[in-house]
Amino acid sequence: MADVFSKAKRSEVMALIRGSGNKDTELTLAKIFRRFGVSGWRRQLQVRFQVSGVRFQVRPDFIFPKLKLAVFVDGCFWHGCPKHGTKPKQNASFWAKKLAANKARDRLVTRRLRAAGWRVVRVWEHELREAEKVAASFRRSAISQ
Repeated sequence: MADVFSKAKRSEVMALIRGSGNKDTELTLAKIFRRFGVSGWRRQLQVRFQVSGVRFQVRPDFIFPKLKLAVFVDGCFWHGCPKHGTKPKQNASFWAKKLAANKARDRLVTRRLRAAGWRVVRVWEHELREAEKVAASFRRSAISQ
């Protein structure tokens, strides 16, 4: 079926759609934290910092302010999981570029946070299925501080 909008109009319409984040994965991790008594975390707080005189702001999925620990829950598709990431066949060049840009942004954000003295943990969406393992790793992070 042909699109009822021109290419320019479709682009304009799609640009108006704002994502709501990765709520399912974030809520799953929050449930894991609560279930296993992992405390000290906050959700969706903006972290402002300076690296080499340049100001940055990032909004990790979770932060542990006292530990200076930023946590990102990365969706397997959107962040290119090596185990579960898929590559769409339709519009392949667009998606290859999009997913590569997501990975590059992830690396840049991680580097900048680490340069500012933060520890960064990235949890893959598929890892949330092993709740005990995830909780144990956060307990170790809290202890090793």
